[in-house]
Amino acid sequence: MFDLLKPVRRWLTLIISGVGLFLSSWILISAPTLSLLTLGVAAPEVSPWLLVLNAGFFLLSLINLRRYWQQKFAFGASLLGLLISALPLANLPPTQMQMEAAMRQGLGENYLSQISVDAKSKMRSRPFILADAFLGIRHSDNRHLTGINVNSAAIPLNMEIYQPAKVGKYPAIIAIYGGAWERGSPAENAEFNQYMAARGYVIFAIDYRHAPKYRFPTQLDDVRTAIDFIHTHAAEYEADPGRMALLGRSSGAHLAMLAAFQPDALPIRAVIDYYGPIDLKAGYYEPPHPDPIDSRAVLTAFLGGSPVEFPSLYHSASPINYVKPGLPPTLLIYGGRDHVVQARFGKQMFNRLNQFGNKAVFLEIPWAEHAFDAVFSGVSNQLALYYTEQFLAWALGN
Repeated sequence: MFDLLKPVRRWLTLIISGVGLFLSSWILISAPTLSLLTLGVAAPEVSPWLLVLNAGFFLLSLINLRRYWQQKFAFGASLLGLLISALPLANLPPTQMQMEAAMRQGLGENYLSQISVDAKSKMRSRPFILADAFLGIRHSDNRHLTGINVNSAAIPLNMEIYQPAKVGKYPAIIAIYGGAWERGSPAENAEFNQYMAARGYVIFAIDYRHAPKYRFPTQLDDVRTAIDFIHTHAAEYEADPGRMALLGRSSGAHLAMLAAFQPDALPIRAVIDYYGPIDLKAGYYEPPHPDPIDSRAVLTAFLGGSPVEFPSLYHSASPINYVKPGLPPTLLIYGGRDHVVQARFGKQMFNRLNQFGNKAVFLEIPWAEHAFDAVFSGVSNQLALYYTEQFLAWALGN
């Protein structure tokens, strides 16, 4: 019986080593379709897990390496998977240094001295904590309100509210979900909202109507309606209307920037853009390669046609066209391997904001794909969360 199990173990080692290599390869491979994009997003973020998996089967394949061809193939697959899965962690130190420099350049050399000791005590101690990658990022208790209606329209728009555990008055974050303007709900990103509420913020996760049934500027109108409601009712929900930030992801970041940069925008102290579209005309004519979401189809559904058909609409729907002096400080975070919204567009917005004398910070995570923060304890989101906390504490005085 013992001898019969040996071939099974050899084949099992080969198969699992191959699986480890397949999963790790998506750290390098660009997903060609939407169905495969999940692999491209997740692989870098769970790279510590993949590193352990590949290392374990690399050691296991060393047994009888010279005697069995399965062991030789398993050895090669696990070694290659091990090297690939180590890439994000190997790139962490230089990336951290670049981000630290970008924060100092954008906010001032002494920006950390402007953050209170109490706020610093609540924030993450390091940009990346290996234990959190395996055990998850923990947070303390918070309060959660759901189904809060913000309008009286035939189609109600509800929001989720997350508050610190203790009653008080807190700075606020208005969070706008992504989903190509076509899908999503305020219930998304609950881990982030709970985490930030536990650190002394009131989070308003708002909603908007979706394309293609409702086209732009309906989504912007909905966001502005929600912001007006929040300002009006801030005291009811223990939020300080004078210390509010807008934070959005992808299409939600696009709407956050549009709302904050409008000439008649209500007071907003800061904007955080996680991989949001900047210039929709350029996005239409210069899509990524590969293009897993079919960018032109998404933009056509959102705006009703091409830039040739609706040039003024593409112009008015592009945040980069609203940049002027006196805008709120803006933090832009993009993935270097983003194949939905390319990082170069975020850099263009950063340069434009600087050109007009606005405070801005551009952070690029070299290995990250679009929606990298979907893995909350992942490598990229730990970095993003660390600097997001610093930026918010600096901007809102928490």
